[in-house]
Amino acid sequence: MLEIHQFPCLSDNYGYLIHDPASGETACIDTPDGAEYLRQAAAKGWHITQIWNTHWHPDHAGGNAVIKAATGCLVVGPAEVEKLGTAPDRVIGHGDVVMLGDWDAAVIDVGGHTLGHIAYHVPDAEVAFVGDSIFALGCGRMFEGTADQFWTSLSRIKVLPAATLLYCAHEYTASNARFALYADPGNAALADYAAQITSLRDQGRPTVPTPLARELATNPFLRADDPALAARWGGGDAVATFAALRAAKDTF
Repeated sequence: MLEIHQFPCLSDNYGYLIHDPASGETACIDTPDGAEYLRQAAAKGWHITQIWNTHWHPDHAGGNAVIKAATGCLVVGPAEVEKLGTAPDRVIGHGDVVMLGDWDAAVIDVGGHTLGHIAYHVPDAEVAFVGDSIFALGCGRMFEGTADQFWTSLSRIKVLPAATLLYCAHEYTASNARFALYADPGNAALADYAAQITSLRDQGRPTVPTPLARELATNPFLRADDPALAARWGGGDAVATFAALRAAKDTF
């Protein structure tokens, strides 16, 4: 089985190490804190062989140089990672496949938060590492892309198998839940989910990963094509509804 080690780092990031016992390979999913990744890998007895970046922001690729210097690992990611000063060893984009041992991960274009943002879907493990494209009950702030681009990206996530676990990069769920309840007040499944989130955070427990099936029923940004949300927020198509929701969240 593919092993996934999740740990907090920086103020609200999650770090992920994925490990294939058969080959002994280990990949970092993003690198918000290089030193912490090295400590976590050493504690597990794993040697880091790859880095898979989702986008160029420093809290996602800022630890690349430290980890590569210590391990000699292969850095894989979108071309935009070069903005931090060093290009990935392998530049990848939508439709490419990366491997960890015999596990394959499909690369998905999820641009919008940044123009070149990608996600990694490992179908045989039923997991996807989505960076800042989608969060539990939220989505990334639209720094570089357009609403049309971002909705197209979210639509690619929506069609993944419903059992897929989404490993997003931040613990934002409690604040996202407050906005989601405001945006979609009649959603009973959302109300139940929000109560679970409050309980988990009161216990200091993480709210991610999150199953796609639950997000499809409760995340307003994934539901911008729902007629009820469109009537409340868009008055038009899914792109207009998504744009209105994202703008409202920015000032909520």
